[in-house]
Amino acid sequence: MMIVDSQVHAYEANSPKRPWHSVPNWPDHVTGDEMVAAMDKVGVDGAIFISAFSLYRYDASYAVEVQRAHPGRLAIVKPVDPDDPDVADVVADWKKTPGAVGIRIMLTKEARRPPDDPGLDRIARAAVRHDFPVNLHCWDNLDAGRVLIDRHPDTRFIIDHLGILQPRVPPAPPEPWAVLPKVLELAKRPNAVIKVSGACTLSREPFPFPDIWDPLARVFDAWGFERCLWGTDWTRAFAVVNYAQAVEPFLRSSRLSDSERAMLMGGACIKAYDWSPKKG
Repeated sequence: MMIVDSQVHAYEANSPKRPWHSVPNWPDHVTGDEMVAAMDKVGVDGAIFISAFSLYRYDASYAVEVQRAHPGRLAIVKPVDPDDPDVADVVADWKKTPGAVGIRIMLTKEARRPPDDPGLDRIARAAVRHDFPVNLHCWDNLDAGRVLIDRHPDTRFIIDHLGILQPRVPPAPPEPWAVLPKVLELAKRPNAVIKVSGACTLSREPFPFPDIWDPLARVFDAWGFERCLWGTDWTRAFAVVNYAQAVEPFLRSSRLSDSERAMLMGGACIKAYDWSPKKG
């Protein structure tokens, strides 16, 4: 079974050379080398490295450096700026970047951006032109995400983090799955798949987080395993779970058959991004 993590964030320590935009509650650094070492320790073959918006905004230069050092293990996704009038050219340039497999739109409530924003439309059209999937970060703003997905039926969207707002520190909120009906309704969109990333942070029980499986079963039923991409969202999830704790429950759960596990933990991600790792 090929195991591919659909969402990880690696980054350097904060420095004048590459300063952070904000300082989240993450480790001081998890470099590309450290990320790959963590993957090796738990048997993860490859990962989609999402350039961290909270640290680097639209600058994906560190992701490019890391991918160059680990080309068989990491593919890269870059957030793109809807306010940039030349964003279509940015997407075209990104398509030529080795290891680039997608772009990302930030559509959280903090972005204060309507789903019919002309910049979002430009990005969605450019994604079709260059055959890129669009990672859509719209947790706590699923209605806006749905409108954008419906506006662009030819664009392939990958919904981040189950579309559910996830805690940065424990405990999970009293009703962590409150918006699950909206997540299930979104499954009717044939141009969307969903990341089951950061799911362990929604647990209100200790490792191995047994209470996530009933709501996840509803996600799997609605979306189908071929449209569900497992991921850890490490290091964003660092203060809630460590990397091994985000991997082990999915490797060991009796709620998944071998074929379901293989699709969830690798097959669907390989298909969505048209990329598979090569261990050298």
